[in-house]
Amino acid sequence: MNQRNIVLAITGASGSAYAIRLAQVLLGAGHHIHLIVSSAARQVAAQELDLKIPADDAPIDEWLHFTKTALTTETAAEWGFAEWSTDVTGTFSVHGVGDYSAGIASGSFLTGGMIICPCSMGTLSSIACGSSTNLVQRSADVHLKERRPLVLVPRETPLSLIALENMTRLSHAGATILPAMPGFYHRPDCVADLVDFVVARICDHLDVEHSLVRRWSEVE
Repeated sequence: MNQRNIVLAITGASGSAYAIRLAQVLLGAGHHIHLIVSSAARQVAAQELDLKIPADDAPIDEWLHFTKTALTTETAAEWGFAEWSTDVTGTFSVHGVGDYSAGIASGSFLTGGMIICPCSMGTLSSIACGSSTNLVQRSADVHLKERRPLVLVPRETPLSLIALENMTRLSHAGATILPAMPGFYHRPDCVADLVDFVVARICDHLDVEHSLVRRWSEVE
């Protein structure tokens, strides 16, 4: 598969493991990730996985090491994640949330799509309103106006009427609303299997090849 630019934004909803696992799969599939991490996402990762996410200006080697080892913490191991051994053929760029000079802030910069995973309700609301007050929101706005794939992965329950109306508005605008709602027909053995289910669905919507889970017709 040819390398594509894919934007991955991580915001401050619960579900850090989804984002890290997704980054692993995208790198393993040979894509170039344009990564944006909000300050709230860093707090959530510390709470959920005892992780300290590298600084935006950290060397790329440090980011690659983080991605490869982040799901080997004690908590992640208890969830069934194993050490990631896939060859890395993809590459990284990391952008600060206030960096409007990044290529992904412009529609002239070509990408294969954008994922916000997990997507906080605040981020979802701002995109629905067209705020563009940071690079996550601006890049999402670019993907909507350029009619490129935009996948939003909210992780919230229950959902207020405001959140539902924002999701409806974004769906009408062309975004894919893909809540972190794993299925069970693949007969998961552990939390890692549930994470992989959601990541697999995200990859399907971006035409990223994977073998994360058995599909419906493949279930015995």
